Amino acid sequence: MHAPSAHVTPDALLAFAREAYAIRRRRDRYLPADLFGEPTWDILLDLYVATRENRPVPTTSACIGADVPPTTALRWLRILETRGLVEREEDGRDGRRTFVRLSPRGLAAMDNWLHVALVTLDHTVGSILRQATPLAEAAE
Repeated sequence: MHAPSAHVTPDALLAFAREAYAIRRRRDRYLPADLFGEPTWDILLDLYVATRENRPVPTTSACIGADVPPTTALRWLRILETRGLVEREEDGRDGRRTFVRLSPRGLAAMDNWLHVALVTLDHTVGSILRQATPLAEAAE
């Protein structure tokens, strides 16, 4: 039996952020998408993954990642920028395009939340899963 780890690697945080975003997209297969709406969380998760992968994110891509109409996503990007969680940067090669990224404050907040969430899940759900008898063994 493994104890929950207080030391979580950056790779684990990145994998958890990717999966958290993917889980939100898969939820639409089972429940009507219009019941849910957290474009800011989708933006933050998407920008976190991009930051950790050293990928620039054009503003239009951040809007697509929010899975809401572009005007709604742009409004939330402005709010995130006003609150110091997101920064914009002009594309040096194309004056029509801007990039968005997590600010140092936004990155730290996401790192901290992902760490706490992952350790908590490992401690609660992980301990249950480690104690449970796998379905294949229970059928024998």
